[in-house]
Amino acid sequence: MAFPERFKDLPDYAFPRLRALLDPHAPGDEPVVMTIGEPRHAMPAFLAKTLNAHLDGFSRYPANGGVAPLREAIGGWVQRRYGVALDPQRQIMALNGTREGLFNAMLALCPERKRGAQPAALIPNPFYQVYAAATMAVGAEPVYVPATAESGFLPDYAALPAELLDRVAVAWICSPANPQGAVASRAYWAELLALAERHDFRIFADECYSEIWRDAPPPGMLEAAAEGGADPERVLVFNSLSKRSNLPGLRSGFVAGGPECIARMLQLRTYGGAPLPPPLQQVSVAVWKDEAHVEANRELYRAKFDVVEEVLGDVPGFRAPDAGFFLWLAVPDGEAAALKLWREAGVQVLPGSYFAREVDGIDPGKQYIRVALTGPLEEVRTGLTRLRARLYD
Repeated sequence: MAFPERFKDLPDYAFPRLRALLDPHAPGDEPVVMTIGEPRHAMPAFLAKTLNAHLDGFSRYPANGGVAPLREAIGGWVQRRYGVALDPQRQIMALNGTREGLFNAMLALCPERKRGAQPAALIPNPFYQVYAAATMAVGAEPVYVPATAESGFLPDYAALPAELLDRVAVAWICSPANPQGAVASRAYWAELLALAERHDFRIFADECYSEIWRDAPPPGMLEAAAEGGADPERVLVFNSLSKRSNLPGLRSGFVAGGPECIARMLQLRTYGGAPLPPPLQQVSVAVWKDEAHVEANRELYRAKFDVVEEVLGDVPGFRAPDAGFFLWLAVPDGEAAALKLWREAGVQVLPGSYFAREVDGIDPGKQYIRVALTGPLEEVRTGLTRLRARLYD
């Protein structure tokens, strides 16, 4: 019996790979898990009451693209956050987690051919792994573009050959970046939009870490597109409540873009999607409307970054990220460092190569580890102190 070949180049996902690396070994101390980007701060206090008030909604099928109050709440948040007015019913679609939207956007919007050839999709390297899977699912060519210290940890798509850019159908970009925490500036967004106009491709902007920042809110693609007068169909922006509101299990996000793009995604969702259950949509309305819990959440992360500076600030070459809740730490070898930390200190981190692809013999994640700062403050301090002692002292 035959199986599809299009996913043959997908490696095992990061966490099964980590288990295979670490499970044969006992931890060297009481385990401190600093791997998964699952927020562990408290949920908004009002959530349970809101959910209980709408439990009868489980008896009804969900609205496909989100009930009107949810789309309006998201539109209101976009207006407050970015100063951009969207049509909630035509330019916003609720998602069952942004990973669903990131994957299905390729199915709905990537053409089968681009200028008579196989379309290409630009992917920052390292990257969130759904970008590659979605690209392969539609038969497009994944083009992994290094996002390293030399490029400010963001991909330099403009440096690619013009003949390749002419085949590009979609350019993926994550800001604040996972795993490096780099933030795209307004100038970066403007240059990427100009490149997309010149070579006629769409931009899929993953902004799920936009609300976890230290000093200033990261600019977003929607405001850059509005300021530059870009075609609304040129840009899709994805965000969620997972990181902003410590609700990864709610699986509530959104995609915003041009009316035709949203209509095509909604059409696909009608046939094969999984809309957010009605009570969870109502909870999401309340959460998008409230900013007090978001600022309280940021303060908790700021306290952790104070600890980061205290413990690692004088390590040669250390760079604190601009936003997000990951550290992207340089080491001689990521897998060796992760195994050493586990065996000697009980600290669990992820090798950077698990987020990257080797291209032309170079793996831009190989000499890094990703460290998540999602645990309680003192747990973070313990983990970082042990990490420093084993890797840098």
